[in-house]
Amino acid sequence: MTQNLTEVLAYYDSWLAFNQRFQRVPGVQVAVYAEDAIAFSAAYGQADVENAVPLTEQHLFRIASHSKTFTGTAVLQLVEQGRLRLDDKVSQHVTEIVGTPVGERTVRELLAHAGGVTRDGLAADWWQLVTSFPDRDELLAVLRDESTAVIPENDRFKYSNIGYGLLGLVIEAASGTPYNAYVQTSIVDKLGLSGLGPELDPSRLTEYAAGYSALSYAERRVPIDHVDTRALASATGFFGNARDLVTYFSAHLPGDDRLLTDKSKREMQHGLWTTGSDEKARYGLGLAVTKVGDRNVFGHGGGYPGHITRTLVDPDQRLVVAVLTNAIDGPASQLAEGFFRLLDLAESKDRGESKDRGAENDLARFTGRFANLWGVTDFALIGGRLYATDPAGANPADDPQPLEADGDALRVTGGNGYGSYGESYRFVFDANGAVAKVHGSSGLTSYPIDTFTLPDRVTTN
Repeated sequence: MTQNLTEVLAYYDSWLAFNQRFQRVPGVQVAVYAEDAIAFSAAYGQADVENAVPLTEQHLFRIASHSKTFTGTAVLQLVEQGRLRLDDKVSQHVTEIVGTPVGERTVRELLAHAGGVTRDGLAADWWQLVTSFPDRDELLAVLRDESTAVIPENDRFKYSNIGYGLLGLVIEAASGTPYNAYVQTSIVDKLGLSGLGPELDPSRLTEYAAGYSALSYAERRVPIDHVDTRALASATGFFGNARDLVTYFSAHLPGDDRLLTDKSKREMQHGLWTTGSDEKARYGLGLAVTKVGDRNVFGHGGGYPGHITRTLVDPDQRLVVAVLTNAIDGPASQLAEGFFRLLDLAESKDRGESKDRGAENDLARFTGRFANLWGVTDFALIGGRLYATDPAGANPADDPQPLEADGDALRVTGGNGYGSYGESYRFVFDANGAVAKVHGSSGLTSYPIDTFTLPDRVTTN
């Protein structure tokens, strides 16, 4: 493993652990694929708060709209096999909707969310577990309703779970196999992955991380049951763990022919429609395409009652990161992007070089997390350089202070002018060489976060 990646993953691990606690997320599970293998895998917090069950790397999450990537993969497989075409009208395969407006949409239009189809229908309280997800007949009833075609096809990007439910029926008709069975055999089993599957598996309920509600509307989180998504499995049914998820996405990297040809993968990864006002955010065929910094990435997110998840893939550097959270407001996207932000910092050409004044200085001895009344500061070794950064910020690499070692001090050599440029953090080490305290560049004293405590009331001595 390269030194940059080793240093980034070491700090990423610490930053993730901090954010799981700081953002009050019950549990966070993460994996990173790099250098053609799983380079990092970790879990933080709890899988079941009520029963104090620690979250592990093996726990399963509902990865929801990640299902759309499996559906897109399955469609392109069937296209390669000559069983359907992207420009087929869906009613050619799902004959129950012949003559309906939605039946005139093409497979390609539905894959790209360009079919103008209702997002979830007129009554979709299954997302709150008030009703059950629709079965096949109930989905067909929605598809036959003329109101389901909300706008003309190819008018704009319009996300649709109902459209992807219909694609599941297309796959079923074209393959002659139920959707769940087809994707299990042709995708999951082909990759030899036991931690992925297309729908809730009742026999493995003890392996699932519990899902939890949000803190935006209540003082505490409550658990949310896992339910079967039935005919919408092709839109939102999949479960998985982060290790198997990054392994699955590694099969979408160039040169890997386990699932699809490179030609088909390019079609899936080509951003056809902007998804909003930001030109960088686009959608292909079952894959979201965007930028993190200057880095072109693709992947998908997932929102299931109680679980929020996100996977990002950098095909040029052959990197994949997946973050799974078991809260309906979990910061999965922020935590996934954080990996690439840190890697960009490590690889930055203008980061300079650390100027250690004295061979006795080992830069790693300064690293750690320190707190005072005003907050927390991390000293992190990234890309061969020490930085001071705020782990509570949304972006861990946002305007960090570059530092240079000078004896037992670190001088601020960059960053914005509010950060005591030119002044120093002065470290006090104990007899064992551990940091006892840091006198900050602002004159405040900070202590290792594990030893920092607050009195019952903050007052003058």
